[in-house]
Amino acid sequence: MIRAFLGLMVWVSVVPLQGFELATFSVDVTPPIGHPCMGGGISPVRSVREPLMARGFVLWGEELPSVVVSFDWCEIRGTAFDDWREAMAEAVGSVPERVMISCTHVHDAPVMDPEAEYLLRETERSGAWRDLAAVDSKDKIQMASVCWPDFNRLCIQRARLTLAEALKRKVTVTHYGIGKARVEGIASNRRFIKPDGTVSYGRMSRCTDQVARAAADGEIDPFVRALSFWAGDKMVCALHSYATHPMSSYGEGAVNADFVGAARDLVQREHPEALQIYASGCSGNVTAGKYNDGSERARDELTQRLASGMKAALAATERRELRVTGHRLAKIPLGARRTIGFTEEELRYRLKHEVRAYGRAEPAMGLSWYERVKRGHKIDLPMLDLGGAQLLLLPAESYVEYQLFAQGLRPESFVMVMGYGECGPGYIPVERAWKERDTNLHDWTWVGPGSQAIMEKAIREVLK
Repeated sequence: MIRAFLGLMVWVSVVPLQGFELATFSVDVTPPIGHPCMGGGISPVRSVREPLMARGFVLWGEELPSVVVSFDWCEIRGTAFDDWREAMAEAVGSVPERVMISCTHVHDAPVMDPEAEYLLRETERSGAWRDLAAVDSKDKIQMASVCWPDFNRLCIQRARLTLAEALKRKVTVTHYGIGKARVEGIASNRRFIKPDGTVSYGRMSRCTDQVARAAADGEIDPFVRALSFWAGDKMVCALHSYATHPMSSYGEGAVNADFVGAARDLVQREHPEALQIYASGCSGNVTAGKYNDGSERARDELTQRLASGMKAALAATERRELRVTGHRLAKIPLGARRTIGFTEEELRYRLKHEVRAYGRAEPAMGLSWYERVKRGHKIDLPMLDLGGAQLLLLPAESYVEYQLFAQGLRPESFVMVMGYGECGPGYIPVERAWKERDTNLHDWTWVGPGSQAIMEKAIREVLK
């Protein structure tokens, strides 16, 4: 049954208890040697410390199935995001609006943005590359690259085959489970107050500044949440979510799923009967910086703390009969940033004239979002509703305040929020960050002031 009101598309399924089925899947999406990492911002792939996976589940009721999947990638943007949703929907007999794709946002991993890559290639073919090579600079001119679109297409085909096999193994699920646990010693807001009372946004993923490390955690969501599905008393899969940037040590080209992937794998070994999935919550402004100096020891400590929290959330799980599934969808009309340094004209100039390779790759990603906005694109904000629990997907590097806002709208319910959905906008800050001149907004931010009101309106619509 499909209903439409207040600009929302709402699918509601009411079926007998035995009518729900679920299939899990896991796809290897490890990039090849040489593939860019973090959109070209750090070393490309030199080795594989551990494979990267896309893990998810398909849930069937009376209506069209819903797909939830989390990638061990940095981001999926633009047409790549569309292609993935369309391919997965087709593979399970659903529609793209019911496919919820999130990335964990690890950095030794791809940013998939084919349009940005095409813009770079077009710039070179136009002759601007030769002009750039003639620049009188001490820096070595290097070719820029955001991603390899052919590799993305290969992964999509691999996922199609994996889903086809997964559909043969679907099982009847009777219950869903909800649990949460407080995590200590991981998340800290980039924003902290110095001893003299001034505000700094300089607490990054790796931090050795003792003032920043001594400051309070700041605004975070301290809980890891687990949403699980059960066949009687047997757990079939569990989706975990925690709001922090997932980086410990990174940037050397050794592909890995960082401490969040390592924690997931520890829990997986303890629960081999059920697929364990991890998704990063809204954490554009939250990192492990207070507790991470970039060492292997810190990585191991972060891994153990998160794994302990995930296991505690599972231990605290309350099982409920699965009686209703609903799927709601709102639209987010985020525009393009037009502040000084980020106009379309300035981005195109940087694309043609920057000497540094990443100095051209980054504006290409910004222009990719500009082109999407000019075509009238609005981001989907989907929610899977199980009655007593809601699973919400927010776009890009949404700040943690959006997650807390969503949870505050339904305090009586279990609201799990995944971040890093469609990642084209980059950082999506709150207004306070603009007023306080958040230094993280000097790059990787392609939406402008005023986004908070737009985001909160859509979140309120889909939840209320």
